[in-house]
Amino acid sequence: MAKVAVNELGVFTDVVKLDFNDLIAIGNGGTRVIAKIPAHGAVELVGVANTVDIAGSSSLVIDVGTTVADPDEFINALDVDAMTVPAFNTGDQYTAGTTVSTTGLSQAVKPVASETEVYIKVTDSAIASLTAGEIVIGLRISDLAKFA
Repeated sequence: MAKVAVNELGVFTDVVKLDFNDLIAIGNGGTRVIAKIPAHGAVELVGVANTVDIAGSSSLVIDVGTTVADPDEFINALDVDAMTVPAFNTGDQYTAGTTVSTTGLSQAVKPVASETEVYIKVTDSAIASLTAGEIVIGLRISDLAKFA
């Protein structure tokens, strides 16, 4: 989990890079904390890119969110090995009105009163067979408490 330096800020506040060894270590059905939403904060943008093609499996799926059992608030059931372009804001929290939107719109979701962990969940029965691959996850997290 890396906090982005001021000169690297761009669009994200937090960036996580996981290679195939990290994914193997998380394991099938496993989770790992990848970021924290500060008290009085929210998540506005979450993107995932498959920067090095996944090799050794054709069934790698990830979720990103705050519910450890099913962290799908920000990214939901993303088929990573099939990705050809990055995916943004595909989770359950991103809605437009009452319709779930997977168009990558940007909106603050999951406001929290106290610090809350953000997890990645890996689902892949062949995870131990990975021989290559890397994913990058970027998050834009607001922190209104820093102005208090």
